[in-house]
Amino acid sequence: MEFLPATRRELEKRGVAAPDFVLVTGDAYVDHPSFGAAVIGRLLQSKGYEVAVLAQPDWKSKDSFLALGCPKLAFLVTGGNIDSLVSNYTVAKRRREKDVYSPGGEPGLRPDRALIVYGNKLREACKQVPIVLGGLEASLRRLAHYDYWDDKVRRSILLDSAADLLVYGMGERQILEIAEALARGVPIAEITYVRGTVFKASSSWAEEGCTALPSFKEVKGSKDAYAKSFLVQQANTDARSASKLSELYPDGAVVQNPPAMPLDTREFDEVSSLRYMRVAHPMYEKAGVPAVEEVKFSIISSRGCFGGCSFCALSFHQGRSVQSRSHASILDEVEMIKKMPDFKGYIHDVGGPTANFRHPSCSKQASNGVCPGKQCLFPKPCGNLKPSHDDYRSLLKKIRERPGIKKVFVRSGIRYDYLMLDVGSKFLEDLVKHHVSGQLKVAPEHVSPRVLEKMGKPPIEVFERFACKYKDLNGKYGLKQYLVPYLMSSHPGSDLDAAIELAEYLRDHGIRPEQAQDFYPTPGTLSTCMYYTEMDPRTGRRVNVPKNPHEKAMQRALIQYRLPQNYELVKEALCKAGRRDLIGFDKQCLIPPRKLSGKGVKH
Repeated sequence: MEFLPATRRELEKRGVAAPDFVLVTGDAYVDHPSFGAAVIGRLLQSKGYEVAVLAQPDWKSKDSFLALGCPKLAFLVTGGNIDSLVSNYTVAKRRREKDVYSPGGEPGLRPDRALIVYGNKLREACKQVPIVLGGLEASLRRLAHYDYWDDKVRRSILLDSAADLLVYGMGERQILEIAEALARGVPIAEITYVRGTVFKASSSWAEEGCTALPSFKEVKGSKDAYAKSFLVQQANTDARSASKLSELYPDGAVVQNPPAMPLDTREFDEVSSLRYMRVAHPMYEKAGVPAVEEVKFSIISSRGCFGGCSFCALSFHQGRSVQSRSHASILDEVEMIKKMPDFKGYIHDVGGPTANFRHPSCSKQASNGVCPGKQCLFPKPCGNLKPSHDDYRSLLKKIRERPGIKKVFVRSGIRYDYLMLDVGSKFLEDLVKHHVSGQLKVAPEHVSPRVLEKMGKPPIEVFERFACKYKDLNGKYGLKQYLVPYLMSSHPGSDLDAAIELAEYLRDHGIRPEQAQDFYPTPGTLSTCMYYTEMDPRTGRRVNVPKNPHEKAMQRALIQYRLPQNYELVKEALCKAGRRDLIGFDKQCLIPPRKLSGKGVKH
């Protein structure tokens, strides 16, 4: 096996004067199924196309974009595995000091708004060559969207990037259909029929057979119109029920075709079994690519998520319909991993967006798709939900019993509310006995009912029942494995009172979080819509949204109120909220009246 060519020399070695496609990515080139660029490149290669990878070109130089020449059919452009602005900036809008998707973790090797920068440079370099956008950044910015970093509504990234076509979702079906059309000589402007794509059109064309979204002018000028547009988009994310959408601009329109159909098990297996090297390209041998270490010995077993968390963009990218690989395909990958020279017997993860989702939430989805106006688990589990861990439990057992496998960990997210619905299941018992690496991370996110409601998360009592069962099982087997809760501050709906309620809960339950996450408004989520509009689009009611950086700092500090460096912020928050009763030496107090020396404040 060989890597896809990533240099002119590698192209010449293969005798390729010009590849069919040049895949431009904001990540370093890692040939692993966890990296979207590798998946698309290997899939095209498997169908007979010549594909080259141009990784992290110098966006200040046009010549850098010509390093592999102009392709015969198209440039395929992705910002990388995550949005370039999330990659480059913290939620406080400070430059990150490290980029794990770049060699040596070096920051600054991808531009802000990578798709826009890359697209315009490519148009300058090879004027007539089609440009197709894809990846997460394209998916979440495919229509008008609120941009946290500019604090304004921006238009579809298809228009700002000078690209011809945009692929949203996982992209395998779309890219093969586009490639076949281009190879037949179909002009890129005529490829308007592919599901899971967005294209430019005239205003009159877009009015025929489309569900009209509020125009860009309307969503930019009215938060009510923005909320309305978001709800229509959210209701059209399922391949079996979605309509074609159009969004008018002053000089034309952008049209979104319905999503591509999810891969079936055979197709998912095929994509997963392509000729991946599973490591970074040799050009990074000295520096390495940090992100590889997280996935090198991990296995993707499923995609899609019906969890419906408000702050998650998965429904806009992978969709809510869960797709799974066969046991045989996964076990074949285990055998490949076992042959890697530095494998020590430990599979780091077997999962997906939510590890314990291995099948669709109900039988109706096969014909009707997911319900556009309902969630499977929130505000309470749907009566049609069929919770079962039998298949996942069986899969993990098969892997851990393979010769040469010492341990199989589950590090992907576990939906504990779904797990608790599977009455009588032995899955949690197996998880505790065999698949936890000292700590199990789960995400209650908050405790306040009004915040959890905006997050789309279950009541905290569900977490408590799960935590109790987890503790009992660890005691039963004589294990000391901890439960680590993920917590989020400053989510829409939260205020200082809710943050203090969370701090008191942590005090009462002896939980000392090592980290806390501020809510990060990214395109494509219900929470971001609430953040921008300051209303819940589902009800039209006003939502309290923490936007002031100092208030957000206070909410975050309350989660880790014991840390000395947070003392002043916690004290200010308690005083401002009228909760001076929590300042003192009583065991119910969060902090003493004055800052104490030492590593922490003990009660």
